[in-house]
Amino acid sequence: MKVSWLVNVALPEVSLLLNEGATPFGGWLVNASALLVRQPGIELSIGFPKTGLKDALALRGAAIDFYAIPSVSLAQLSDRSGERQLEKIIGRVKPDIVHIFGTEYAHSLAMVNVCIDQDIDVVISIQGLVSVYAKHYMTNLPSFVQNRFTFRDFLKQDNLKQQQSKFAKRGKHEIEALRKVRHVIGRTTWDKACVSQINPAAQYHFCNEILREEFYKHTWDINRCERYAIFVSQGSYPIKGLHFMLEAMPLILERFPDAKLYVGGQDVTRAETLRDKLKTSSYGKYIKELTKRYNLQHKVSFTGLLDEQQMCTRYLQAHVFVSPSSIENSPNSLGEAMALGVPCVVSHVGGVPDMLTHRKEGFLYQADASYMLAHYVCEIFADDQLALEMSSKAKQRAGKTYDRTENTRRLTSIYRDILSLDS
Repeated sequence: MKVSWLVNVALPEVSLLLNEGATPFGGWLVNASALLVRQPGIELSIGFPKTGLKDALALRGAAIDFYAIPSVSLAQLSDRSGERQLEKIIGRVKPDIVHIFGTEYAHSLAMVNVCIDQDIDVVISIQGLVSVYAKHYMTNLPSFVQNRFTFRDFLKQDNLKQQQSKFAKRGKHEIEALRKVRHVIGRTTWDKACVSQINPAAQYHFCNEILREEFYKHTWDINRCERYAIFVSQGSYPIKGLHFMLEAMPLILERFPDAKLYVGGQDVTRAETLRDKLKTSSYGKYIKELTKRYNLQHKVSFTGLLDEQQMCTRYLQAHVFVSPSSIENSPNSLGEAMALGVPCVVSHVGGVPDMLTHRKEGFLYQADASYMLAHYVCEIFADDQLALEMSSKAKQRAGKTYDRTENTRRLTSIYRDILSLDS
């Protein structure tokens, strides 16, 4: 069976083949692809978009063929010119089935069109749904923050309202892609509900994901963590809810003055140089304002971009992991925290309730209720026995959810089922 994946980012092996630095994004695909190609009778090729290319570029990895393709713009969808390079790849690979990961970019719809034209079976995996995320983009942001422009926003025409509009515009093509396919892979009640509302005729196949390898190797130890350290894995744009976390911090600090917040990713508030100031986004400016308002300048640290090992270490150092997002489908950050056994406090949004049972494997709270976020973080800080019980149960739950053997078997079974159903 020839399987062709279309993903959004280059895998580390490809970056090495291109003599480029590997990025920390999409790492879970490494484990998933490596396990898939070990299955008898499976041949795997992986395509991904690369900015600046005019023609598709073939690369041979150790066990996988890779194809870099020119990025597809929204404008190229209307005249279908963005499909030409994809047609070349499909013509060369001749796959039995194409598996598209995510619907948020134009190349997904372009590939769906190519597969329909060439009568090739195609399935889409739901990652997030930008058509739905757009509705949650501004949750609890003041109107002045939503509407203002920084120099960077004006130059790029990319303030928060415009970002939300871009999500909605990309969402139209996402909806078109989902309405055209017969098969979808998902893993939560939320994504199943959303897909069924967009395309009631699509067959929904359940399959959990596989995490990055490092997160199967370690276990959180309360005696080795930094006491009262909170970790949020990212906070560069509103959906990730960093503003909610900052609103909770004063309440946490009242009970635990030594508490500290670590945020994964680049410092969106950085303003040490004129260049920094000119690059600041409206959201970054708002985060900086909240930091000053609540006197958190010495309580919040951004980690910078972390690779797989560094990210794992950061989780293990935390006393609590928090996911304060306004919307999520099935965040791998939560899965990684649970796999390690880090106590979790998570907003009750999207597909999250399918991942974690409230008061058993962690705490769930109403997304816009920062006071409840603070309450549950303090519950864990105050009770080591509670933290240890939740840690153990979360790790046990994640062991089943992210079982590599079972999830690989399930994915292979889905491919065979689709080929059988559509033959």
